Amino acid sequence: MNSTTPKIARHVEVLFRWPLVALVIYLFSTTIATAQGPSMPGMQMQHQHSHGASQSIEVDFPRLGRDQANAKDSLLSLESALQTARENNPTLRQAEAGVKAAQSRAHQAGLYPNPIVGYSGDEIRGGEIHGGKQGFFVEQTIVTAGKLSRVRELMKKDTKLAEIEAEEQKVRVETAVKMAFYRVLAAQEMADSRADLARIAEQIVESQRRLQNTGQADETEVLEAQVDAQRMKVSARMKENTLREEWRSLAAVVGKPEMPLQTVAGDLEHGWPALDEIQAVDAVAMQSPAVRIASAAGEHAEAELARAQREKIPDITARAGLEYNHELLSSVPLATGWQANAELSVELPLFNRNQGNIAAARSDIVRADAEKQRIALTLRERAASVVDQYANARLMAEQYRDNILPLAKKSYSLMSDRYAEMLASSPRVLESKRKLFELQSEYIGALEGVWTTGLALQGYLLTDGLEAPTRPSEMDRAIRETNVPMPERTRAPGE
Repeated sequence: MNSTTPKIARHVEVLFRWPLVALVIYLFSTTIATAQGPSMPGMQMQHQHSHGASQSIEVDFPRLGRDQANAKDSLLSLESALQTARENNPTLRQAEAGVKAAQSRAHQAGLYPNPIVGYSGDEIRGGEIHGGKQGFFVEQTIVTAGKLSRVRELMKKDTKLAEIEAEEQKVRVETAVKMAFYRVLAAQEMADSRADLARIAEQIVESQRRLQNTGQADETEVLEAQVDAQRMKVSARMKENTLREEWRSLAAVVGKPEMPLQTVAGDLEHGWPALDEIQAVDAVAMQSPAVRIASAAGEHAEAELARAQREKIPDITARAGLEYNHELLSSVPLATGWQANAELSVELPLFNRNQGNIAAARSDIVRADAEKQRIALTLRERAASVVDQYANARLMAEQYRDNILPLAKKSYSLMSDRYAEMLASSPRVLESKRKLFELQSEYIGALEGVWTTGLALQGYLLTDGLEAPTRPSEMDRAIRETNVPMPERTRAPGE
């Protein structure tokens, strides 16, 4: 038997004989352990919660432009997209063709009527005396009262309308390309953000599984985390689909639908359209091509009245010719020979003095004046709605940039530091990280709203780059000139 065995037996006997001594020794040892460091059950649980499973959490912050930094192929710039649209968008060629057609019609309207040349004959067979007349004539309509110049002026108004339509179409296409470009850029950033959220959700699932293995989480918590992870995966896939949709829209408006998907180069956070709300509404209401078209339509109506008033003055028809008379002279057996003739005629405006067309032209002037007012009011109404969207989007973007995101980053950074010091659990760190990246997604949505609504206002609300320009000879559909972003294409900030 070991020599230490009697000693242990004696110590045990002493403890049983002297319970007070044993109690004192226990209290003394507990005090020493407490002074050396925390060993409370709750603190032990927190440490196990945080680091007992040896899980490492990647500390990173959301940032924009990662796709551009990691792109393997060349980036598509906004200027390249605009240049492609100038070369390939069919509506620009339609507008140019409309101008040339209007110029050609104005030239045609000013041309003088062609003369008429013909053959004339009378008693051609001659009868028993072998007479008859045969010859030719020239007939010309003489246009009076400067009607040709009035028609020419009228057609020049159509040319002016066509030129304004062409300028408007250029604004329309450029605005549409810019908006489509920044939608692609926003979708590009949003796809990255949702992919980050899906990755964080997977980290939360892994964290809950580790806690379940140590008995600190039950199956329901793991299942909830898995549901959230699946939901984030679906959201990420949907944003990838949105990116492809926005790219197809951009490719269509630039006129090259076969363009392969590229990474676009741009900066959502800087260079926003800087607009004053009141000035933006005034600019749309007073400087829009729609207002100029309405004014040109009024000038066209006045030119139409001037032409109608001259139409009541009749033109003169002059006719002259030569005929050979085969009738024999009574004194000598010779034919009468060549004879000249002339006619001059004019229409008497007794019943038709073009009074109906004159009255209609006056009514068109009244309508055109009212149309200018209606267009200005309609533009103000629609611009006010878009300005409201712009103001809200800009407010959100500024608040997220200056206040909300900095606070969320600070919170996440402090939580990460606490986790490194074993003072915070991994679920709390991941939850703080998830909240930060969710706020980043909302920030991207607000930035997209600032760009799209701001560009729409700068483009006088002309946003459909594939809308065909109106023919100058048609009554202009002015409400089309006040086209605003389509509801299905204008998403709320943060959506």
